[in-house]
Amino acid sequence: MPEEGGHSGQESASVTRDSAIRSAFQRLLAVTTHRLRIFDVGVVAVIALQRYFTESLAAKDKPSDSYSYDVTVTDGVCQVKCSLSPHLNHLVQKNILRTGIDVHITQCSFVYNEKRLGQGAVCLEKMEITAERSSVLSLTGDVDALPIWSAEGVRNMTVSQSDVPTQTGRKHYLSLWNNEDPHGSLWIPRIPPTEVVLDVSKCIPLCDLHNSFLHGLRHPPLLVRIMCKSRLRYYGKLDTKVEFPYQAYFQVADHSGSVSLVLWNALCLEWYQSLDVGVVMYLQNYALKRSFQNRSHPSLADSRMRVFSSVEICLNPRDPRAIIAVIPPKCVLPQWGLPSVTYQFITSSELESLPNNSVCDIIGLVTFVGRCERIKNKANTVPEKYWTYRWVHAMDGTSAVPFVLEIFASSQPEIFHGIYPMTYLVCTQMRVCREASTLPYLTSSCETQIFTTGFHKGQPYISDPKVKGFIQWTKTLKESVILKKTVIGGHYCYPPSPPQFTQTIANESAQYPVIAASELRQELESLQYREHKRLAIQGRITAVRYVAHSEDRHQPAKALPSEGHTTSTADGHTRGVEADTLETLTNALGAASENPPSTQKRKKKRHKKQNIKRRYITRAALQMLRKHNQHQEELSEEERTSSEMEEDEGDNGLSNKNDPAAGTSGQSNLAAEETLTDKQPSAYWESEAWETLKRDLSEHFHFDRLDKESIPNKFKFELKDYLLCQNNFHPPKWTQNRFLPDQNIKQLSPVGYKGYYQITILGINQQTAIDAVFLPVLSSEDPRSVGLPLGSHNNSLLSCLASGFLYPLSDTVGHEQSLHPDPGDIIQSGAELETTPVVCLIDFCRLAGQKVEVLINKVYKMADIVFV
Repeated sequence: MPEEGGHSGQESASVTRDSAIRSAFQRLLAVTTHRLRIFDVGVVAVIALQRYFTESLAAKDKPSDSYSYDVTVTDGVCQVKCSLSPHLNHLVQKNILRTGIDVHITQCSFVYNEKRLGQGAVCLEKMEITAERSSVLSLTGDVDALPIWSAEGVRNMTVSQSDVPTQTGRKHYLSLWNNEDPHGSLWIPRIPPTEVVLDVSKCIPLCDLHNSFLHGLRHPPLLVRIMCKSRLRYYGKLDTKVEFPYQAYFQVADHSGSVSLVLWNALCLEWYQSLDVGVVMYLQNYALKRSFQNRSHPSLADSRMRVFSSVEICLNPRDPRAIIAVIPPKCVLPQWGLPSVTYQFITSSELESLPNNSVCDIIGLVTFVGRCERIKNKANTVPEKYWTYRWVHAMDGTSAVPFVLEIFASSQPEIFHGIYPMTYLVCTQMRVCREASTLPYLTSSCETQIFTTGFHKGQPYISDPKVKGFIQWTKTLKESVILKKTVIGGHYCYPPSPPQFTQTIANESAQYPVIAASELRQELESLQYREHKRLAIQGRITAVRYVAHSEDRHQPAKALPSEGHTTSTADGHTRGVEADTLETLTNALGAASENPPSTQKRKKKRHKKQNIKRRYITRAALQMLRKHNQHQEELSEEERTSSEMEEDEGDNGLSNKNDPAAGTSGQSNLAAEETLTDKQPSAYWESEAWETLKRDLSEHFHFDRLDKESIPNKFKFELKDYLLCQNNFHPPKWTQNRFLPDQNIKQLSPVGYKGYYQITILGINQQTAIDAVFLPVLSSEDPRSVGLPLGSHNNSLLSCLASGFLYPLSDTVGHEQSLHPDPGDIIQSGAELETTPVVCLIDFCRLAGQKVEVLINKVYKMADIVFV
């Protein structure tokens, strides 16, 4: 029967009577066999994805996967929350299965919860992705108003549709992409009373807590002000029995000094979002314990304040339950002697003089916002954890160089995902990071809090002198002038790679992991959605191509498989475009073992020739061209026909039947009539030995297409919602947008982008090769230019790869062409790479679906390698 959602009685019954998923699931429950399964539910839209920590029994089969997922689907008539079979978890983790798409459910079952009486849920076991943009949702009005299917009364079973997981004893959901953000309807902040009457005469000062703890005395009430606040910490493990395993640290103070306070478990859901910096609390029934030393501690601005570090205050949900009272600001009396919250604001001109690891607060006008990304926690912990972060530039008028900020999620998801250029940003408790040969930057600490325009009201820092000075400076600015300097999105990493690459001889450790080329497949398969990873590979550069912007604009974004149809089966295999199994990944990456060398070579060359209008041919390329013509003449007509048929099948992963750039068979025939020279890239060089070496490769990974997500764009207020959507994580709940994902792409203005280089790197043992993208910095407008060592170089191919930019950087739009050499001239210098072994630093990031960004960060010659 339908539950909440805006329909009731006979109207609801008539609506759900025509529902495909209701009919299918009712048939499922009517089956009397032991294996309750049906094999065709139909096409539904995904409207919500929810993640929770699995139970220990469920995790024994696959200890490395500690999370489970619930999927809410609709057919446009009613909605139902289902559990996802564990072997399909990777589809969510790689953002293949996501909200806003249509899926065809081909197999599901009803799974009974053996530990919870009267409960169970539909489990999705096989599905096909039928549309990247849901046609079901395009015909559906208010999704929240749709009735919810349940099976109440059938075998005394109830399908739970509340905000709790379907299959385990867990009581809450986690945020989809990290563990630090509060998520779900259970996180409802307490609203403090407008009036309160207190008897503060029985309160004790914090300086007496140590004696109270040592002698086991009863703990009288405390009256304190919050000076600092940490982000949430989720400490759940497979054997954790706590229902809500969260904790948060606060630094609180009174007239006698300050002490740490810890908020535990269920009290975090109730109080965390209400207990802000500056709030005054009246505490009773608290506990005291020895302070935990192995954690970070905030840096207080008032150096005269005493810090009591031997004990800490614990607020527990039981035994006994702590009593917390928030005092409204108008009820706080001066005679209580509570200290004011003070800050350590600095200007960008003062940052250079601060030592490494010092702590400060900043305020600035945002000029650049990077996309949200994730990095995996380096500790080999279970459950695995990912930190979410983004890079931001902010200026305050005291220096030409902006603050460079590495901002990690601070349990303020609304603010973190709402940062955009032209807003005022405040970051507290930031830590200074210094690297050799570059500018210092600031990174978040555990106690960092962030605030942007719309969230400053009532914050204690608004009366700080440096904040007031910043506001006065902004009044002198002309919005149109600043707006021209603002940028959003694109590939961004900081700090720039060091001039020398260091490896320790004793344990082979290095600044970045050095991997064997044969390990590339494993690294690529393990990448999750928006996960960033930097790796070093030894080898030689054997081929370079330049693709100009005018030629690239109609090229498809490079993906592992091409976009289209996906089938996920019960044994964990995924067929079609978005597949992520060994079989389809091999096809998508163009493994040499799958194709005869000569056939693979012809397909690769034929793909490179499409949609090219102009070219520069180097001497080596001309020599290759002659070899190619000789080879083509030796082919029989039968071989050519066979090669063309294989190309049309698209099994090399470089083109696909749904891709307009790949063209139809008729277009291919037209292309075949064109001359070879008209189809060459704008500029091309390859090693004399490459023609022979690539025939013996065991694997060749092709990631030589630049995705639109990798290119920074000018910020425009009229496109704000679209740009935020593109650069934030994919939402866990579908909402009706005013735009389609790519409808505004023609209005975007790329920054400092004229084209890119496709670089082929051959592993040192000549068994594996990878094609990667090199996107040099051309202009000072590019955010990547900040902090870049800008020493002069001769603009040879090797010097550009080593420095990351073309010299000199232009400072005006469109000025790059007159300053920089022609790409053909740069590539002509590729001959020096012929016998030069190198170490390549490569940035990997999995984008939406199966697309993987593979960009060269820096290339080191062996003379730049240091062993210690």
